[in-house]
Amino acid sequence: MHFLARVVTRHPWATLLVWALAALLSIPFAARAPGALSAGPSTLTDTESARVTRILKDEFGEADTNTVLLLTRSSPSLNTPQGQAAYDAFVSGLEKVPGVTRVVSAQAGGALSTRTADGTQALTLAQIPLLEGATETLSRVRAYVKTADSAALDIRVTGGQAIADDFTQYAESDTKRSEFAALPLIALLLVVVFGALVATGLPLVVGVLSITVAMAGLYGLTRVTEVSTFAQSVITMLGLGAGIDYALLMVNRFREELKTGVGVADRAERVSDSRRGRSADDDGGVPSSSERSAAPTTAAARADSAAAASRTVLTAGRSVLFSGSTVAIAMAGLIVPPVDVIRSLGIGGVLAVLLTVLASVTALPALFTVLGERVNSPRVLKIGWAQGGGASEGWTAFARRVTARPWLGLIGGAATLLLLAIPAFGMRTGYAGAWGLTPGLESRDALADVRTLGAGGLLSQFEVILDLHGQRYTPSQRATFQTTVGDLRALPGVKGVLSPFVTREDLAGAGGSSSDGIAALSTLTRRSFSADRTYLRVTVVPDDTLKAEQIPAFEERLRGVLDASGYRYLLGGAPIGGQEWSRAITGTLPTVIAAVFIGTFLLLMVAFRSLLIPLKSILMNALTVGAAVGVVTLVVQDGFLARVLGFPQDVGVLDATLPVLLFAVMFGLSMDYEIFLLSRVQEEYLKRRDNDEAIVQAVGHTARIITSAAVIMFIVFAAFIFGRVVASMSIGLGLAVAVILDATLVRLILVPSFLKLAGKWNWWLPAWMDRRLPHVQLEH
Repeated sequence: MHFLARVVTRHPWATLLVWALAALLSIPFAARAPGALSAGPSTLTDTESARVTRILKDEFGEADTNTVLLLTRSSPSLNTPQGQAAYDAFVSGLEKVPGVTRVVSAQAGGALSTRTADGTQALTLAQIPLLEGATETLSRVRAYVKTADSAALDIRVTGGQAIADDFTQYAESDTKRSEFAALPLIALLLVVVFGALVATGLPLVVGVLSITVAMAGLYGLTRVTEVSTFAQSVITMLGLGAGIDYALLMVNRFREELKTGVGVADRAERVSDSRRGRSADDDGGVPSSSERSAAPTTAAARADSAAAASRTVLTAGRSVLFSGSTVAIAMAGLIVPPVDVIRSLGIGGVLAVLLTVLASVTALPALFTVLGERVNSPRVLKIGWAQGGGASEGWTAFARRVTARPWLGLIGGAATLLLLAIPAFGMRTGYAGAWGLTPGLESRDALADVRTLGAGGLLSQFEVILDLHGQRYTPSQRATFQTTVGDLRALPGVKGVLSPFVTREDLAGAGGSSSDGIAALSTLTRRSFSADRTYLRVTVVPDDTLKAEQIPAFEERLRGVLDASGYRYLLGGAPIGGQEWSRAITGTLPTVIAAVFIGTFLLLMVAFRSLLIPLKSILMNALTVGAAVGVVTLVVQDGFLARVLGFPQDVGVLDATLPVLLFAVMFGLSMDYEIFLLSRVQEEYLKRRDNDEAIVQAVGHTARIITSAAVIMFIVFAAFIFGRVVASMSIGLGLAVAVILDATLVRLILVPSFLKLAGKWNWWLPAWMDRRLPHVQLEH
């Protein structure tokens, strides 16, 4: 840290130039990042549904199984020559859109088409590529729809690809909107905190710098692996929240250093060093005493600011480094599981945290050196909320009241967190699909009309592959095959089964017209047998779109029939793929928790030379995370206060990514306040050797900065609640709840109560460990 402090305070303009160039070069790549992210359940490479997809492509020749649903409203209706002509022109143009391989129109009478009896509504299907080129093709379809939309024909688009692309689009726009909404409020609060406009702008500079460079890095990551759309939300939240948090601490310390004249003390010490034959430039690059006497006043002021900035790096900067390390460890826990998208979230989070810390300990001190006393101008308020070198009388008195009744604080605080965490035990995860978007978006609203038409099951089709063990299908096997199809058709909730034994009811159940079943039979027969006739294919269409929580029961019924059929089989389709994705993600949670706990324990053990402090920190942070996840479950899944907070009431599940992501981000950010408080407790304890008074003084000195930072982070996170992607809204809600609980109930009541009860055991470390662990000094 001494070397870093010397470099950034001796060469402030060079440091700022490097950051400016990095930001400017990053802007073009950062702008491309959101469009390169992926939404929805990704395709896992070694799962049952993935094998079904490969067999359909390799053995059945179906490469483009991605279906776009286009709902049309005709006026006049399709039952009139004018309405039919307009619709035919629309279908004809749709077939010419590049990337569209097949169009099934409403009047075709095929297995996958429908229209209302009065001809006012019709459902048209367009096949597009499954993976590569899917988004581009859908964009062309939507562009064509805009040109074809008219007074006679109103067209809306939905389907799995449309829903996934809307996730990406609105997650990006929500992130930008949240940034713009939060920044003015944050600036206003920072004015209250600092009382000066220049000081107010510095934390915002750090946040913008770290986000810009991190988003460019995220774009680079998309070139080598799939990256979740939630990564941009994580980077924005960490960049703004943690960046402003750290900058708040750094700016506050720098102003205190200027106010208390640390720069003068440092110079006096350097004069003494020079008289003993050491260079005055060995620590911070401050000129010698004789040089200063001959220098103009501006040079002396620059030396003052450089010394104060250097001291800020060595104190608050060291705390920022350790705080950032705890967040980075938590985010790095996401890299451990072998799931690419989760790893991408971890890499993105680590990148954001490291850049935020780097900007805080380099760009900020450089700015401090250049600005000096101007950091306090122009003065808007005479007194800043977080200012003052001494302890707050109010918070000191509050801490004395808490430590006077430690059992009440400990039991009451823990009981509150446990009560809030209860809903988390009933948490359900999955891919919410269209229900993961808020009402008012086309892909969600159009799906509601598709369901009204009775074709909702088209988005929840199950693909069954029956494996004949390399033997060709023969007429003698017909009875067994037909029996299996019949048993599937008889299951509750099944509206149609597409197979060689299709019935008129099957066609109608699949969203088709039953009047032309014979014409469709030959097509269905070709789709039911592989080219070498060693695989049989059956498509099961539910009677409605299945929500995530309904899929397991439906899957169980299907597997019951297939297990009894005697065939070796594979079960795939979008519902199975979503379930596999959900299980793969949630299955990583124990690994992530273990990795984060171990890494955090080791770091805190080194920082505070204690075994009890790390255990206590992990336990209380886990309680905070549990309480926040419980609140999210209660609101998003169970619908409690959902309407008030702007959440849809019919989501039913949490996105599978949320539990692991919320844990990592919440746990890491909670450690910020833990280190801010405990480093001061340790500092006071080492000075006084009085555990009780150390706790009281630490709360008195840190409560203002903790509460100020918490309110700012709350604004950042709460801004995401007012979005249109439920998963991003849920992240914002969870983090907003966590930061408020953590900065109030946990840091100001639970932790002081525990430290009081633990007494001298807070700082116990076996002698043999004490000798072997490195020594780290934390101040802020």
